[in-house]
Amino acid sequence: MRSGVIAKKIGMTRVFMEDGKQIPVTVLQLDNLQVVAQRTDETNGYSAVALGCGTAKAKRTSQAMRKVFSNAGVEPKRKIVEFRVAPENLIEVGEEIIADHYFEGQFVDVSGITIGKGFAGGMKRHNFGGLRATHGVSISHRSHGSTGQCQNPGKVFKGKKMAGHMGSVRVTTQNLQVVRTDSDRGVIMIKGAVPGPKGSWVTIKDAVKKPVPENVILPAALMSSKREAQRLAEEAAAQAAAEAEAEAKRLAEEQAAQEAEQLKAAEADIEAEKKEGEE
Repeated sequence: MRSGVIAKKIGMTRVFMEDGKQIPVTVLQLDNLQVVAQRTDETNGYSAVALGCGTAKAKRTSQAMRKVFSNAGVEPKRKIVEFRVAPENLIEVGEEIIADHYFEGQFVDVSGITIGKGFAGGMKRHNFGGLRATHGVSISHRSHGSTGQCQNPGKVFKGKKMAGHMGSVRVTTQNLQVVRTDSDRGVIMIKGAVPGPKGSWVTIKDAVKKPVPENVILPAALMSSKREAQRLAEEAAAQAAAEAEAEAKRLAEEQAAQEAEQLKAAEADIEAEKKEGEE
């Protein structure tokens, strides 16, 4: 089990595929996602990582949290979430996780707080049919009707579907597919809708009802690893360019030497012809 990520919901758009099909996607952004703390079996009794995302003003951060961020060596974060991980998948404090943590085609579970609707009636909240439009029904056309029995049991059971507060609850949408990722901009595009309004925070985890892909990055896709890979690629490119330049220089020197030998041979032939002509 590896860590999930925290992302900000930017909004929805569509992506055109190579075959011309268009797919509705939700754009999620990883805003400077870093590890701010670790939880280990020896100290806390369980293994987890605490991730922080976004940027918060220092004056709006409590003194206790300032100490946490100071110890981690990171800027104050707007949102902090803990993710349970296996002990071998713990991530060093201060590391930054990038959008390559997930790949195209992978299935994920997205959790967020849904849009609040306020106090809603039974027809909107639970899709009730309402009462009849005529035949004796007055005023209460959209009411939910009877809520229980008479003397026995003489009460309304808990959990009865009635009018009440709607939305603003934590919801997890499972088995959503990743359509595209962009680590340079820190963007993950997921097929379909995810819970919550624009600008809200959501958490993304590997799908629990799908087998874990073999090519997932463990413990996580880190910015330090990406920079190291870029550095090695630049060094390899520079070395290849230097070798190509040295090879071109060697070939040029060989060609120059060959031309010099040919010139000397031609001059010797001319001298020999002159001597023969004088004799």
